[in-house]
Amino acid sequence: MSDDRTIDVYDDNAAEYAERFAGSMDDGEAADFQTFTARLPAQGTVLDLGCGPGQWAARFRDAGYRVAALDASPEMAEAARTAYGIEVITAGFDALDAEGVFDGIWAYFSLLHVPRAELPVHLAAVHKALTAGGTLCLSMKLGESEGRDELGRFYAYHSEEELRGHLQTAGFTVLGSRRGKGKGLAGTDQEFVVLTAHA
Repeated sequence: MSDDRTIDVYDDNAAEYAERFAGSMDDGEAADFQTFTARLPAQGTVLDLGCGPGQWAARFRDAGYRVAALDASPEMAEAARTAYGIEVITAGFDALDAEGVFDGIWAYFSLLHVPRAELPVHLAAVHKALTAGGTLCLSMKLGESEGRDELGRFYAYHSEEELRGHLQTAGFTVLGSRRGKGKGLAGTDQEFVVLTAHA
């Protein structure tokens, strides 16, 4: 995320967010984790792109993977360090400029803060950062618009068809998807899709 207002909301709500969402995985999240890690080599390298309070980065680390974590919110980064000992690069998505480094990139409800018109650029950077055949988990809220939610965060919504098209254009092959519905920090029920793809 590169929007200061969105970052401020996460800074102001980092503790509440961690309390609500950094606990145990539900069945869908556990399935996403399993689907993603099943494609990773032993001790492979994972980037948690938009890591929030660090729970996913910690799970990858504890499962034996080498982990890098990035988040634009300083307070979220501090929460990850404090709770899990995860060192987080505090920067926006534009900071991803690696090439062929990661076996997997976990973009779990993070790139939805990127404007619709900019998503293809970020997906191209993600593809470049992955090793050949590397795996992406991309989770996004479904819809057709963009704007701010009740808390002031910027969101961009896409249809699953649009996301599949963007992934294909970036050079990915989509392996599967899972749809669900859940409540975020703002407390509203929203539909989402989790897409797994390889570079």
